[in-house]
Amino acid sequence: MAVSAKASQIPHNPEILYPQLARIQELKTLSFSCSPQTRHLSSRKTQEISVLNTSSINTQNPNNDLQELCLHGNLEKALKLLESMEEVQISVEEDACIALLRLCEWKRARDEGARVHSYILNSKTHLSVRLGNALLSMFVRFGNLVDAWYVFGRMEERNVFSWNVLLGGYAKAGFFDEALNLYHRMLWVGIRPDVYTFPCILRTCGGVPDLARGREIHVHVVRFGFESDVDVNNALITMYVKCGDVVNARSVFDTMPRRDRISWNAMISGYFENGLCVEGFRLFSMMAQLSVAPDLMTMTSLISACELLGDERLGKEIHGYVMKTKFDDVSVYNSLVQMYSSIGYLEEAEKVFSRMESRDVVSWTAMVSGYDNNALPDKAVETYKTMEVQGIVPDYITIASVLTACACVGQLDMGVKLHELAIRTGLISYIIVANTLVDMYSKCKCIDKALEVFHCIRDKNVISWTSIILGLRINNRCFQALIYFRKMKRVVKPNSVTLVSVLSACARLGALMAGKEIHAHALRTGVAYEGFLPNALLDLYVRCGRMGPAWNQFNFNEKDVAAWNILLTGYAQQRQGDLAVEIFLKMVDSKVNPNEITFVSLLCACSRSGMVTEGLEYFNGMKHNYSITPNLKHYACVVDLLGRAGRLDDAYEFIQKMPMNTDAAIWGALLNACRIHRQVELGELAARHIFERDEESIGYYILLSRLYADSGRWNGVAKVRQIMKERGLIVDPGCSWIEVKGKVHAFLSGDCSHPQIKEIEAVLKGFYERMKAVGFEGAERGPTDEVEVSKAEIFCGHSEKLAIAFGLISTAPGMPIWVTKNLYMCQSCHNTVKFITTVVRREISVRDAEEFHHFKDGICSCGDEAYWKRNDKMDFCSHIN
Repeated sequence: MAVSAKASQIPHNPEILYPQLARIQELKTLSFSCSPQTRHLSSRKTQEISVLNTSSINTQNPNNDLQELCLHGNLEKALKLLESMEEVQISVEEDACIALLRLCEWKRARDEGARVHSYILNSKTHLSVRLGNALLSMFVRFGNLVDAWYVFGRMEERNVFSWNVLLGGYAKAGFFDEALNLYHRMLWVGIRPDVYTFPCILRTCGGVPDLARGREIHVHVVRFGFESDVDVNNALITMYVKCGDVVNARSVFDTMPRRDRISWNAMISGYFENGLCVEGFRLFSMMAQLSVAPDLMTMTSLISACELLGDERLGKEIHGYVMKTKFDDVSVYNSLVQMYSSIGYLEEAEKVFSRMESRDVVSWTAMVSGYDNNALPDKAVETYKTMEVQGIVPDYITIASVLTACACVGQLDMGVKLHELAIRTGLISYIIVANTLVDMYSKCKCIDKALEVFHCIRDKNVISWTSIILGLRINNRCFQALIYFRKMKRVVKPNSVTLVSVLSACARLGALMAGKEIHAHALRTGVAYEGFLPNALLDLYVRCGRMGPAWNQFNFNEKDVAAWNILLTGYAQQRQGDLAVEIFLKMVDSKVNPNEITFVSLLCACSRSGMVTEGLEYFNGMKHNYSITPNLKHYACVVDLLGRAGRLDDAYEFIQKMPMNTDAAIWGALLNACRIHRQVELGELAARHIFERDEESIGYYILLSRLYADSGRWNGVAKVRQIMKERGLIVDPGCSWIEVKGKVHAFLSGDCSHPQIKEIEAVLKGFYERMKAVGFEGAERGPTDEVEVSKAEIFCGHSEKLAIAFGLISTAPGMPIWVTKNLYMCQSCHNTVKFITTVVRREISVRDAEEFHHFKDGICSCGDEAYWKRNDKMDFCSHIN
């Protein structure tokens, strides 16, 4: 083994450390150059020289000094003495080596331990049991199982201590199978286990868990006569409860001739761990009756059980018992804070926290996570700031909790500071910190920074991959999310949460085949019915416009309120208000109580279908019939309902009479209605109210710009665009996606990088020429024409034309084409697709930012010309839904 860098820096001048050693070396040299008589005198003189003793010891043997230095914990001087002895070739005795190894172990001095090991390798031809055990113990304490195994293999003889140390090292490191195999090898070679062997191997059986092996070890306990030992029986109880066999654990407990507090704690906590909280409290009562005093472990287990039960009354009783028995320990109060905050009693948690005389990092972390888990991220961040002021150094759990809160409130600056702190303190190496950083940056719209953190994670787990996939999805990089999901499957098995995230990306891309593959994967792996996955699959089919498969998924799964809401939203997007109302009535008949989201979807469906009377009736009956108080989203839907129907004065009056302060979405709905009906003055009034409340949302600028454009006020369009430019607001480029043979293809506006772009342009050019020949409206614009953008084409991008042309040349004749785009569809593109369906005799469906357009034989499901007169684009109900 190579000498460590630290050890190699020890001075090599023996005169500095040990002047007598230099004199010994000199006398040795003289003894070989003088006469026999002189050599005899020199030898006698050498024996008479006293060796330097830094602890006032006068001895002739440096090994004694080395042991004395180790006894006093002076590792640095001991190593210097060892090196000086090496230089003058004085052998280090075994006892001195053992003392030095034990000192390295005690001080956790890894580099120095490696230096001593190197010396032993070079100077000792074989390892005795004592020396080998000392090396084993040191390496196991360091967690260096590779060198421990090497030492174990070099030992010519081993005793039970040798086996116990290595077995314990494997068990502690989580190598349970290796520990069990080592135990059986120990029996095979005839080593009899002792009272230290069984607790270790039983903990290993509980860690796997392996009940069959544990029962086998139990038989060995009886065979070797250790069934009366308290420590062995405590380990048996722990093993059985970890393996879920509470009955046998209690049997061991009841037959113990003598019990200590560890026995009671093991059995009580075992009940709690297996969900048998009532039995655990009964045993605690028995413990009190037998006058066995509980300790901190007992109390923290009881408090954790109250947390598990969510029983506030019982928690307060245990709290009272703690105060009565005066368990004045910070760990107990930390458990109380955690218990109260987890069951939603933050006031009680705050009282306990405020009365604590001393608080450690766990206390502050419990309070921070309590606020975070109870939807109070602002208070979580404030508490952390107070913690910083008081000089408490956070740990990795603290940083992860605060980062989660930062993600909720969008405090990017604080998140960046925590990132820098994690790097400085090395806490970034904890995967929970890295994962929460990915989540924080994603939710703060810094997806590139999230990707940077993600790629720096060495051992990515399922949460790492799920966080980045979800982050890409919420940052509208769904195409990239699918790519990362495919990468993930090569290295980590996705769980139901991962599948929900990637299904959401598929739904927004319209990637039906990819979604179906994920559905099949969920069925194969048995997670298709876990958590939100059934509703995520339903949402996929609804968003892809496949209402038939959506109904099958809906009928096959549990019909909760979220499932009904997804169906309602689907029919709202399809402009099928009558079916949405029918679904709502079925939902009520099924005894499923509607919620706030239900009425947002229902009112949107009524608005898009022109069902004003029905929509107002449902809005007015929300509170009386369903005990739901309307919120701003519902009021925005009513404004949109009245505005689409041309009742602008009623919509404005409705806003004026609202019982709550308005927000930008309320006025945005009115602005959209003004655009549809060319009411510029009222639209400008709505815009002023909007920009007083929100200057950053680009959608409102687009609405105002289109109001001016549709009214022929091009100076107004130029002014709005100039304001957008000054404020750094950039419109997302038009992008459309089409799925062909299970692969998603993306087309950006003006992007000519697709390998088949020439064929695509040739197909479109052919359609434009045929449109011109028959005088069809919309034929004036080709894919590459340099013409002035008309008022009907602002903020469209026309990328759906490229996707449709690609679909025509890549699929069999007669096959339907499904395209998804991120912006709305302009009238020119709408007319072009209508014409294409009359030529190719195919069904073409386009889902834009607002709704579905199903084209067939030159007709669109949106109502064709009526659509552009009544509901021209940019519907804000889609933003608030």
